[in-house]
Amino acid sequence: MTDINSLLKLRHYYETGTTRPYAFRMEKLKKFKAAVLKYEKEIETALYSDLKKSPEEAYATETGLLLAELSIAIKNLHRWMRPERKGTNLVNLPSSTYLVKDPLGVVLIIGAWNYPLQLLLIPLVGAIAGGNCAVIKPSELAPATAGIIEKIITKIFPAEYVLTVQGNGAEVVPSMMSARTPSGNSFRFDHVFYTGSIPVGKSIYQLAAKDLIPVTLELGGKSPAIVEADASLKATARRIVLGKFINSGQTCIAPDYLLVHESVKDKLIEQMKDSIEHFYTNDPSTSYSYSKVINERRFDKLLTYLQQGTIIYGGNHDKSKLYIQPTLIDNVSLSAPVMTEEIFGPILPVFTFTAMEDAISIVQRNPDPLAFYLFTSSSQKEKEWVQKVSFGGACINNAAWHFANHHIPFGGIRSSGIGSYHGKSTFEIFTHKKPVMKTPTWFDPDLKYPPFEKKMKWFKRFIK
Repeated sequence: MTDINSLLKLRHYYETGTTRPYAFRMEKLKKFKAAVLKYEKEIETALYSDLKKSPEEAYATETGLLLAELSIAIKNLHRWMRPERKGTNLVNLPSSTYLVKDPLGVVLIIGAWNYPLQLLLIPLVGAIAGGNCAVIKPSELAPATAGIIEKIITKIFPAEYVLTVQGNGAEVVPSMMSARTPSGNSFRFDHVFYTGSIPVGKSIYQLAAKDLIPVTLELGGKSPAIVEADASLKATARRIVLGKFINSGQTCIAPDYLLVHESVKDKLIEQMKDSIEHFYTNDPSTSYSYSKVINERRFDKLLTYLQQGTIIYGGNHDKSKLYIQPTLIDNVSLSAPVMTEEIFGPILPVFTFTAMEDAISIVQRNPDPLAFYLFTSSSQKEKEWVQKVSFGGACINNAAWHFANHHIPFGGIRSSGIGSYHGKSTFEIFTHKKPVMKTPTWFDPDLKYPPFEKKMKWFKRFIK
């Protein structure tokens, strides 16, 4: 648990102004990057221990993304921090207007267990670049990674600047967000960034609302993969299989169910089977490239999903290894839990459609997914689908890789999340754009001042 004194030290350190200068931020970002590189092997070991990620998968989905975010911030920080010149309307001429990118203060970042390194530390990059102090809470469900994160952070940053808090999130986070100062006032974070499940996200939002704390919520939902009859089936199969079964399906943007045009279902399924065995061999339990389920509780939950349809491929499992084979199921009821809950595992329900309207009606049963995947060679179908479905982000003829594109913001909409980040967007989340208008004194027309009689025509000319 974190005592109130630790939080007050963060507040005091921020209020000294130490974190604001460009030189301070840049030095901390460079130190952060150097530490990640120094401890890369220990990070690999931790991610293997928690999730059985290979070194290559650990780099491609965790360490590499964090290093890229650090490099982007280091390269662009000076430009991001510059005041942003804005236009001035006619009535305020000859004033000049600009936006100052101001730090928020002391922020709280709460990570998730499925990508326990980058989902916690990429937001921290933005918090540091933005000039803030931060409390970070690693997931206790990935203890090895939580341990190496604390080791890195405590070696490079003082606790009054970046504080790592361990423990059960269900107890620790409410305790911090309800902490009381010696005078009886509640400690107020200036922003809360949470990645995880929708139910916990709602709880975080409620805790923040009592003190009007702004939040960023990166949640989830049921992300569909739509395969039209004109899709390139071999490439489609490979990309869906990778997006779905990397990290053993434990990815918030993994395809959660498949909607395939009836005319190509059988061919696509055969291609997907071939891709699974090519990627992970015919026994993924021994595959170098296949991860494990996070814990027994999650394993038991996933087994209940296997019973809610007909297994057309896979289904093998071994609790002692926390292993569930990549599995395809059909004949699933749309009201079954596997289709009303986020699966978060290596199980993919398969549905068919013939008309777009039928497929859309299925998507709308779980609206506003975090991700949307469409496979088609038709620009017209692409346009129709993108217009008709609300989603956080999308790939056309791809799956999941939009997460790695720092040029675009990543986030959900409505129930799948609030706010977005990556690249410059991460910096913007942790800063406030302060508008400033500067007016010279040499020009001060009487038109703006009372008495206002007979000035209406001038007001209508200048204010419109």
